[in-house]
Amino acid sequence: MANKQGDFIWYELMTGDADAAQQFYGKILGWKFQDSGQAGMEYRMFSAGDEGVGGFMVLTDEMTRNGARPCWLGYIAVDDVDASAKSISDAGGAVHMKPWDIPNVGRIAFVADAQGAMFYIMRPIPPAGNPDATSQAFAATEPKVGHCAWNELATSDPDAAAGFYSKQFGWEGNGDMDMGEMGKYTFWKVGDERGFMHAGMMAKPVEMPVSAWTYYFRVPNIDEAVRTIQANGGKTLHDPTEIPGGEFVVNGVDPQGAYFALVGKRF
Repeated sequence: MANKQGDFIWYELMTGDADAAQQFYGKILGWKFQDSGQAGMEYRMFSAGDEGVGGFMVLTDEMTRNGARPCWLGYIAVDDVDASAKSISDAGGAVHMKPWDIPNVGRIAFVADAQGAMFYIMRPIPPAGNPDATSQAFAATEPKVGHCAWNELATSDPDAAAGFYSKQFGWEGNGDMDMGEMGKYTFWKVGDERGFMHAGMMAKPVEMPVSAWTYYFRVPNIDEAVRTIQANGGKTLHDPTEIPGGEFVVNGVDPQGAYFALVGKRF
């Protein structure tokens, strides 16, 4: 595919109730849903308009017994899943699920960085007849409602994490912002000729139990989104907060307990 090593290409919600999650997120983000058709598992794909953004995977009893909880996860493209999984392990990360193939979809592995933040790595199979298809799940170059607008890592060791992601995926630092007692917020871009920014890294707040990625999905109106969250069983963790550029963000918890984040304008 046209995406390159280190690009975010897909987002996945692990949830205990796909029907309830579909109702909740569909009202907030306007996503369309369809069954993946994968045998032996319940997996629903969602799209913004005609562009795929991610999927919902239902947590099984076995997964829950082994500690899995509702959460959002991102997929990062790699050229060689097996080699990347080994490199991540050698760098102090973890391979929670060894590389495996999903028919007609691609090869993936479920991994974590050295501080424990979890994500997938994937080499996708391009659609038939479209070998240069590009994932638009992360809207890297223009605002797109319903797509991911920003990827953010809160980590227990920002310096180590910076070295890890730079080595594994070729990301490059692109400036920082002083957040006072919270330290620096570092901006990262893809390390190739495209040069777009796609991620931020910061020190994990003390009250945050583990290092983790947060994905900000774009809504057209942040205040309307807050009202919809609160009217449909979700919880917002703070009022909309202005960010550089004049937009606003809000973090929340869905009815099944997964943390999520939104970004949008205020009117």
